[in-house]
Amino acid sequence: MTDLDQRIASVLRERAEGEIDTHRLLNRSRARGRRRQARRRVATGGALALVGVLGVVGVTGTDITGLPGRLPWTATTPTVAPPVPPRAAGVPGAAQRPDLVGADPQVLHFGVDPAKGRYLGWEVSGQIESVRFDAGGGRAVTVEVARSTAAFDERGIEGWPVDVVQDTTFDGSIQRVAPSSGSPGYVTWWRPANGLYARASMTGEDPFALTRAITALRWDEARRCGGPLRLTALPVGSRVDRCSVDVSSFPGTVNVVVNLYRGTSGMMFVRLQYNAGIVGKRTDSNRTVGGRPAYLYPQGDELELLGLPKAHLVASFGRPMEGFTEADATTVLAGAQVAKDPGDPETWE
Repeated sequence: MTDLDQRIASVLRERAEGEIDTHRLLNRSRARGRRRQARRRVATGGALALVGVLGVVGVTGTDITGLPGRLPWTATTPTVAPPVPPRAAGVPGAAQRPDLVGADPQVLHFGVDPAKGRYLGWEVSGQIESVRFDAGGGRAVTVEVARSTAAFDERGIEGWPVDVVQDTTFDGSIQRVAPSSGSPGYVTWWRPANGLYARASMTGEDPFALTRAITALRWDEARRCGGPLRLTALPVGSRVDRCSVDVSSFPGTVNVVVNLYRGTSGMMFVRLQYNAGIVGKRTDSNRTVGGRPAYLYPQGDELELLGLPKAHLVASFGRPMEGFTEADATTVLAGAQVAKDPGDPETWE
């Protein structure tokens, strides 16, 4: 451990049960950092202060080569490319248009550098865009972004105490969380750019792992939320309200859920479930959707488009959701575009 690391570690020990003031970390290391800057262009080295990471790297996307924790994803070539949401052509990223964040549930306005993190899932819901990714060593990081602080008021962090969402100053400070059960972790709030508010959280004992993970974020790109699924036709008067993709068990499974709403209470859930272990295809069709075989389940509230290899594409409607009909489900499934191979992200474009 270097002298600089020891100085910062001492501050962390002093504040182990409370909030970590990253301004203090930065001030105590600044003098030492200046002397080292001539030799190393990255002044903060392995103990990068969060304020510096978020203020400089967060929006510009500057690549800090040699940063501890940088993931050598290219060290071995996997048989299947890691999952990455397809690019949304012609759509600006959050850095260019922060006002678009959360406005379209089918688009993410930020992403993760695949050289520094591996996607585990992503979601757009309730004006919040979020990405969950592996920052190395199995450490899962969740980053949520919105256009206002109010979007976070009722949104807790799964598995953590409710009061974690309180006192959110968005000043870049790190808070240690030690729930009564489960692993401790860290959470931070900051502003990546004017008009943007972000929260990042992860379990573990190393706050620097969180700061390193945040350098993987890319604010100058936009990506389609649906991954291998794209809905091109919606029933009259309906809208997409939520999109969620889980690739945490990739390449074995991929799960996509898109919620449609109509009026104040009408809901439809469209689910694409890919599983590499599925053998054969369902053949007992009793409906036709866009000239293709489909199956209406006996309850009369679920319609499945058949013929997809190793996958199920189902639209759920009727009670308890109500507000949609079989005809509406037929419209959605007829216009649904599924990647040639949902298990191969290179076919998702």
